[in-house]
Amino acid sequence: MRRTVSVALAAAVAAVVVVPVVSQAEAPEALRWGPCPADVTSPGLECSTLQVPLDYRHPGGRKIEIAISRLASENPARRRGVLLTNPGGPGGAGLDYPGILANPALPTPLPQGVRDRYDVIGFDPRGVGHSAPVTCDLTPEQISRGNLPYPDTAADVVEQAEFAETVARQCATSATAWMLPHITTANTARDMDLIREALGEPRLSYLGASYGTYLGAVYATMFPRRGDRIVLDSNLGPGGYDITAMRRFGRGLEERFPDFAEFAAANPHHGLGSTPEQVGAKFFELAAKLDETPVHGIDGSLFRGITFEKLYADLTMPNLAAIWRALDTGQPPPIAAPVGDLDNVFASRLHVICGDSRWPTSVRGYQRDVAVDRVRYPMLGAAGANIGPCAFWPKPVEPRVRIGDRGPSNVLLVQNLRDPGTPLVGARELRRALGDRARLVTADQGGHGAYLLLAENDCANDTVTRFLTAGEHPERDLACAAEPD
Repeated sequence: MRRTVSVALAAAVAAVVVVPVVSQAEAPEALRWGPCPADVTSPGLECSTLQVPLDYRHPGGRKIEIAISRLASENPARRRGVLLTNPGGPGGAGLDYPGILANPALPTPLPQGVRDRYDVIGFDPRGVGHSAPVTCDLTPEQISRGNLPYPDTAADVVEQAEFAETVARQCATSATAWMLPHITTANTARDMDLIREALGEPRLSYLGASYGTYLGAVYATMFPRRGDRIVLDSNLGPGGYDITAMRRFGRGLEERFPDFAEFAAANPHHGLGSTPEQVGAKFFELAAKLDETPVHGIDGSLFRGITFEKLYADLTMPNLAAIWRALDTGQPPPIAAPVGDLDNVFASRLHVICGDSRWPTSVRGYQRDVAVDRVRYPMLGAAGANIGPCAFWPKPVEPRVRIGDRGPSNVLLVQNLRDPGTPLVGARELRRALGDRARLVTADQGGHGAYLLLAENDCANDTVTRFLTAGEHPERDLACAAEPD
């Protein structure tokens, strides 16, 4: 059986010829800074907006508004330049991100040396938050299903295909469907270059995490002479958030889980086992138990997703252990309710990942991948290989940007060895694609995020900070040992 994008769905978005973008957008006006929106709560931030073309092939056409924030340097002698930031996603709002990075309550906030040298810039990417937000009119039930449903059988993949096609149709017929073909990483990179120009800067330094690594790599490829110091933290492969990246979630959890197993075994009061092997067995026991009888709305599929998410940081391991314990004993799990416009978060994520590249469309092909990854990575593999709305998405407007090595040696990749969301294999592939432009710094630690915030490897943090503040690009790749307990 083969599924393709339905005629009705394809017709919902006007067909566009795939051609390179060659037109130039008009020079933007200088930014005018003022108060930020009420939901941007970090102190010291000021905000502005910038009009950018919806479709860069027609720069004189319809415009959309991009929201931008600034944490201005208090050092009057700062080096000329700005540090543009992106927290990841796609679908992640970025206006608050400069303030979050500088929060002194973090284990490792943005060093003062970096703040002295740069105005730190945040922005909501197109389609997100305060920047022309998109919608798919998702219901609470659709949102609660999440984006990692775990299929136990081939029939589950067929059921998921029906769900996915419905979501794709909603995106393609929503009130913001006119933006759908243009919410892509390449266009966000073009927006970044207009932000640079509006700031009056000849070059742009950049700090991007997770999906933000792909965005940064795309910018460095499209505008190789306009980047200054580019830092990519927790790296996707050169294909971005494609089917390969999704399937790697299974590998990421398998590589990261031993850290939690050791934690739980060393803290037997959680009742999850006294050895790492027992903790691993408890995972599969709980998944099967919750599939049979969900506890407080959490089934085996959602349990797997919660475990994956909570292993993004060591700091959340105690909470994860408490969640496991509660589910094992039938008690309400200590899970905070999500906040924000979840429809926009999910919708903008889909717009980007589905619009960046072509996805497989055969349900039978997904069934084969699910069967393979269920065995290869039994904790989560079947979920990462499952079919999603991208299988029913209109054809992308332009080809995916091919990450290359043309340009100066000004890119620094930093990566944890045991990252569940963006496993090490992706960083190594991106390093090869960038060639001599890049160096790779690995840190012997787990979690998603290797620089600042919750990451406390001094070797990795100091190497990145020296690059940003002094331009010290390592002569070769660097492996940072684990920090002593």
